Amino acid sequence: MKSFPKPLSACEEAYYLKQCKTDETAKHTLIEHNLRLVAHVAKKYNFSNEDMEDLLSIGTIGLIKAINTFDCTKNCRLATYAARCIDNELLMYFRNGKKRSKNVSLYEPIGTDKEGNDICLLDVFIAEDSDIFAKVTLQDDIHCLYRLLQEKLTQRERYVISLRYGLFNLPTRTQQEIADALGISRSYVSRIEKNALKKLRGGFF
Repeated sequence: MKSFPKPLSACEEAYYLKQCKTDETAKHTLIEHNLRLVAHVAKKYNFSNEDMEDLLSIGTIGLIKAINTFDCTKNCRLATYAARCIDNELLMYFRNGKKRSKNVSLYEPIGTDKEGNDICLLDVFIAEDSDIFAKVTLQDDIHCLYRLLQEKLTQRERYVISLRYGLFNLPTRTQQEIADALGISRSYVSRIEKNALKKLRGGFF
């Protein structure tokens, strides 16, 4: 089997995302260059008795849905959004007790090579491990988190969350330590933390 195509740069990704609404070739390019992400997410479910080919096929459905619904105006990379869509598709598969997906086949052509031969999904999957998309997703999530801290939280909420989780290179503190520093009760700190985390979670979806 062939190696995965290299991930698209941010500029390339933006270009193909703009084209994919009317250009199937652009959509296939986005699928092909994000298949490593499908494999990475699907590996989390490798503990199950499901055939890995089925998991990859189902995960690819999630990837295609992500490409079809991705909002280019959001301050987020496609990989970050697609990882959640792929994960949701696999979770839905297990929750519904489905045994096999017929919507997308690993043998379905997604494009052609330079010689005009069909390229299917299976052609671009390889067995080797790679965490490149995990790193991209983590970096995007960290960037998004720090942006949301400034946009969504009050000054007090930022203070509590930053100390509780050691953000901005600050040492982590217990709720009681933060309560003592602010001159409030530990239960009040707990409520501030829960409310802040709710705001942050909302910003990721």
